[in-house]
Amino acid sequence: MYVNRRIGLKVILKFSWLNLFLFILYGTIVYFLHHNLEHAGKDISIPFQPLSTIGIAVAFYIGFKNNQSYDRFWEGRKIWGQIVNYSRTWGNQVMSFVTLRKTDGSLSEADVNHMHKILIYRHMAWMNALRLQLRAKVAHSKEYRSKHLQRLGEDRPEEIHWKEEVGKFIIKDKEVDMCRRAKNTATQLIRSQGEELKMLMENGMIEDFRHMEMMGTLEQLYVFQGKCERIKNTPLPRQYAHFSSIFTWIFILLLPWGLLGEFSKMGHDLSWLTIPFFVLIAWIFITMEAVGDNSEDPFEGFVNDVPMTALCRTIEIDLRDMLGEDNLPPKIQAKDGVLM
Repeated sequence: MYVNRRIGLKVILKFSWLNLFLFILYGTIVYFLHHNLEHAGKDISIPFQPLSTIGIAVAFYIGFKNNQSYDRFWEGRKIWGQIVNYSRTWGNQVMSFVTLRKTDGSLSEADVNHMHKILIYRHMAWMNALRLQLRAKVAHSKEYRSKHLQRLGEDRPEEIHWKEEVGKFIIKDKEVDMCRRAKNTATQLIRSQGEELKMLMENGMIEDFRHMEMMGTLEQLYVFQGKCERIKNTPLPRQYAHFSSIFTWIFILLLPWGLLGEFSKMGHDLSWLTIPFFVLIAWIFITMEAVGDNSEDPFEGFVNDVPMTALCRTIEIDLRDMLGEDNLPPKIQAKDGVLM
């Protein structure tokens, strides 16, 4: 997610220079073609009134698409905000509920501390597994995703992701193979948490009521995971996403022909104003279209997407701090204004 208060000119040009170049080139060609044919007594401009009607329709269409795209992004961000909250709740429940109070005396305080670590570390494995699953490539992923993530060092082989982001949090060896074989690793990790709670209740380390409370937290985590998967696996309806782009380019290609007639009415020597005004209007429309396109899939790991890596690190710091650990990792910092 881009976090700087202002988007610098360097960033704007980085994503817009090619379109600006094409607009300048196209506008110049149209201008000189019209200029030469005008001397031959031919007017190739088109009336601006029907063109303005097309522009209004395209603006409404883009506005609808941008509104829906922002809703998808904001819902994704709210879901991850809830994951942060319930992760802290889970850590608090583990530290407060899992005790020796109802045990038969065969367990020690070290056993309790070890169980605290297992439950909290497995949760950190879950959130990182969910993040990696949400960033996995699907059929409707952005075409530019892979190249961008490679530049940021995020798009690495799955095995490297597993070892560095998920495997390091799994304490029980038998769970490693289970997670590798699972079709949905995040789902199986929460199931393992439920199995662990069942065992703890049988051993007297948690009571029935506390077991229900903690199972309720796991249920909520499943709900959040399902909501994320719904957004990930359900693209913005293509009739809105695709035709928005087509309509925008139709309007842009027709625009200079209509501007020529309008500026020619002001005087033959002023018809060159078609070029800068065409470039400005075309850039505004294509940027509005790109904003909606870049926001429709909030988990792809692109510039404007939900910063799941930073959120996972925030949760990790809080939970490991609850465990009393000292060697806490640093918070993720924005790179070139982008927080991953």
